[in-house]
Amino acid sequence: MLRDYFLNKVEDALINAIAAGKVGQMSEYTKGSLIVEKPKNPDFGDFAINISSLARSAKIAPPMIANAIVEFIDKEDNEYTVVAGFINFKAGETLLINLVKEIIDKKENFGRPENVEVEKIILEYISANPTGPFHIGHGRWAAMGSALANLLKFYGHEVYQEFYINDAGSQIQKLGNSLKIRVRQELGENVDFPTNEEERKNYYPGDYLIPVAKAFIAKHEDILRSVNNDVDKIDLSIYCDFAKEYEEKVQRDLLDKLHVEFDNFYSELTLHNSGKVARYVEKLKDSGKIYEKDGATWFKSSDYGDDQDRVIKKVDGSNTYLTADIAYHADKLERGFDRMIDIWGADHHGYIPRVKASLEALGYDPNKLEVLLGQLVNLVIDGNEVRMGKRKNMVTLEDLVDEVGVDATRFWMTMRNIDTTLDFDIELAKKSTDENPVFYVQYAHARACSIIRNATLPKTDTESGKVIAPIITENDFTNLLANFDKNIIKLTLNEARKLILKLEEFKHLIITSARDRQVYTICRYVQDLAAEFHSFYNSTRVITDDNEMTKARLSLVYAFKTVLYNALKIIAVSAPERM
Repeated sequence: MLRDYFLNKVEDALINAIAAGKVGQMSEYTKGSLIVEKPKNPDFGDFAINISSLARSAKIAPPMIANAIVEFIDKEDNEYTVVAGFINFKAGETLLINLVKEIIDKKENFGRPENVEVEKIILEYISANPTGPFHIGHGRWAAMGSALANLLKFYGHEVYQEFYINDAGSQIQKLGNSLKIRVRQELGENVDFPTNEEERKNYYPGDYLIPVAKAFIAKHEDILRSVNNDVDKIDLSIYCDFAKEYEEKVQRDLLDKLHVEFDNFYSELTLHNSGKVARYVEKLKDSGKIYEKDGATWFKSSDYGDDQDRVIKKVDGSNTYLTADIAYHADKLERGFDRMIDIWGADHHGYIPRVKASLEALGYDPNKLEVLLGQLVNLVIDGNEVRMGKRKNMVTLEDLVDEVGVDATRFWMTMRNIDTTLDFDIELAKKSTDENPVFYVQYAHARACSIIRNATLPKTDTESGKVIAPIITENDFTNLLANFDKNIIKLTLNEARKLILKLEEFKHLIITSARDRQVYTICRYVQDLAAEFHSFYNSTRVITDDNEMTKARLSLVYAFKTVLYNALKIIAVSAPERM
């Protein structure tokens, strides 16, 4: 990376300058304390390093230190200038040309870091109850989680994606009872859900259970006939299981549509049935971290930084949500993962110290758990925010996908930092204009493909019918890329400089984004990259009468298309060749 190249040059020169006694009273320097940044004024250079922090030990003015360092740099064809306490760097043509060749040679592997310390990561996200359709918030976790998995894989980690099915609580019985009411309605009974708000909380009154009821009747026609349609004579578990399986399939089908691929769907019920929950509770008890109080069972989470102890078994003998989560996270580590990353809603922030406390109490490193807290999504239609109410009136994720499409859904859901509330403007997301960021980016890729097609495919004159030979044949263009002579880029280096520098940023972006667990940075980058390409296209004619110049600029267009494709693939947004 250019950043690393520049930093290494400066730090090596600094060490040599110290050895030559050129840096005042400074006697040594340990690499790693200087930071590369982008100058606020691009006229100063591509990158800059502020060396003012060295003045304290050198006992001389920063410009003197900077000039002493530059004296010991092998500049090659790069520019190094000193402005106050900054050393500014402008990449020469050799570095820029080599970068274009690197992109063309590496193709889909461009941007992957080398010598990565690989971690085996389990990434858990969405983990919705199987009691109804995904809401809009689930869509954000789906897009964020799968994009983060793609990013970490591209970086070089081993990533295992898991969906935790919350199917062991009372909500499944509520679902079964709700389906029973819908079945009665479909069979002609005059029944409805309770109108009392308190009683209504024990049901899921959404219309989405109507097709489930129809499917239930079709499948269990014989059973219903045998009991003369007396639905109460059918065991509640049959309603529960049917509704759960139906909703799970609805959820999985939508995940497939959104290009979200989980390696495993982990059932909370199996966690209980396998005895793992009881085993980990017993382990906590053996270590003295469990006690009884007021008829409930408590975990001493306050011993590990939590603000108070937590109930893991209620007075009625039922487990709390925490109980299963303790076992689930311990089980992840037992399965051999080096790191756990969970994506939770921001309202679960208080839950983090509880789970970490349980891991530490069980003898695990709590720092192996990372939790990303995400803010909500505001749906905006015609400039007005749509309030997300009860499930009966909710706009589902499937509604949104059907309205704006998969690409727009995924892009918009990932284009803001996860800790920032997202305003999803439906009308804007559907527009085929530059105002819509996903269209703007995809159009840049389609434009690049169009340029290459126009240069490499024959055309037919509409008036004469004569076939016009291409500027460069497809085979010749393929050979040009396969045996790329990097010196050809020299022909268009002045016009292409800003675009090449933006392409180079992708390498640094992957490292920082993977490190910080951020994917919105990819969305921001592709918008900036598309803008740079559109600017290049509008100011520079790619296909010219100069055959060599055309080859040079086509090579650059291909390099741009390659990097943009790689970036879009991480957020799982398509890169169309025609629009």
